Amino acid sequence: MASRKASQPKRDSGDKYSILLPTYNERENLPLIVWLLVKYFGESGYNYEIIVIDDGSPDGTLEVAEQLQKIYGEDKILLRPRATKLGLGTAYIHGIKHATGNFVIIMDADLSHHPKFIPEFIKKQKEGDYDLVSGTRYQGNGGVYGWDLRRKLISRGANFLSQVLLRPGASDLTGSFRLYKKAVLESLVKRCVSKGYVFQMEMIVRARQLNYTIGEVPISFVDRVYGESKLGGNEIVSFVKGLITLFATT
Repeated sequence: MASRKASQPKRDSGDKYSILLPTYNERENLPLIVWLLVKYFGESGYNYEIIVIDDGSPDGTLEVAEQLQKIYGEDKILLRPRATKLGLGTAYIHGIKHATGNFVIIMDADLSHHPKFIPEFIKKQKEGDYDLVSGTRYQGNGGVYGWDLRRKLISRGANFLSQVLLRPGASDLTGSFRLYKKAVLESLVKRCVSKGYVFQMEMIVRARQLNYTIGEVPISFVDRVYGESKLGGNEIVSFVKGLITLFATT
């Protein structure tokens, strides 16, 4: 199948954006999120690449990614799989090694994070030359859709406790839709020791410690369309332990 080359207005800034997509059992969602990324980057004219980091998904996610690479081209879709599930932090480290952009965008591949917000992230970053821009569900017109009351209470409670104990200077610590200067992301990942959902929180806390500047863009977070949520009792316990550890050490 021939590569699909989208016509797009060219930006003269020289910036390039590397989107890291860690995946595990996302075969239904991956084609949609990639199509949306190609659409919005094509319309905005920014240079980009999508790096898919699959952790040995048993559902055939990597095979789907290989088909997408044939459609959109090897210059836009980079496949950097790993043999087994090794965690989000190491997935970012692995992806950064292969990123050629001077900015890195991290987001979920399950359609919870809509690529339509990315141009707003880029605009915000340029306005203040921010070191990182974080999507927030808890400011402005941001919000959460598709969650039941239990999930909303868990998220709000976790964010409230984090704000009280850590005073991070950002409104949404547990979100994972962010834009980083590549050098900043490399610096933060090296310093972070947390795993799971606490990892994203520690990234913001470490950024504050290092005096990195943080901008925020309100986003709409939508619960995954396909597949099952990876949030369970073990993740909640790990979050509480990680929060206490960060409070004691930062």
